[in-house]
Amino acid sequence: MSEPSTATISELVQRLLGDDAATRATAAEQLCRAGEAAADAAVPLVRACGDPEPQVRDWAVAALEELGAPPVDALDELMELAASNHPLVAYWAITLLGRSGQAAAAAVRMLAERLGPASDPAVAQRAAWALGKIGPAAASAAGSLRTAADSDDPRLARLAQEALSAIGG
Repeated sequence: MSEPSTATISELVQRLLGDDAATRATAAEQLCRAGEAAADAAVPLVRACGDPEPQVRDWAVAALEELGAPPVDALDELMELAASNHPLVAYWAITLLGRSGQAAAAAVRMLAERLGPASDPAVAQRAAWALGKIGPAAASAAGSLRTAADSDDPRLARLAQEALSAIGG
């Protein structure tokens, strides 16, 4: 598969932001096919997870599954999106923060807040996972992780325990 140029990624992002649902879905599909070369589209792809059109959401998720860590300059916007009330948007923003590892240390407080009972279960689980990926820089979240480790949700409890081990808490 040939990697699109940066200009091509920029053009696809513009199409992803357009009014026509079919054009947005096609752009998300092409970004998916670009793989890690679409890293600069990380934030628009996360936003597209909240698109009203299911096909756009599906392709945006598929594209995000292919991305590695997002560019460092995207972390602030991803932190904002991680606080979204839309579970799929928050889930993928948190996933990309976790993939950023220690570079996402500024997100620790917000991620700890997402562990609470008010969060969607998948979002809380992903927040625990992301805190573990951040590692020792997430030590300030140890109390929230300990609470999550006692959760009735077995997956959240396991991920919180794993995160505590990763941060040394």
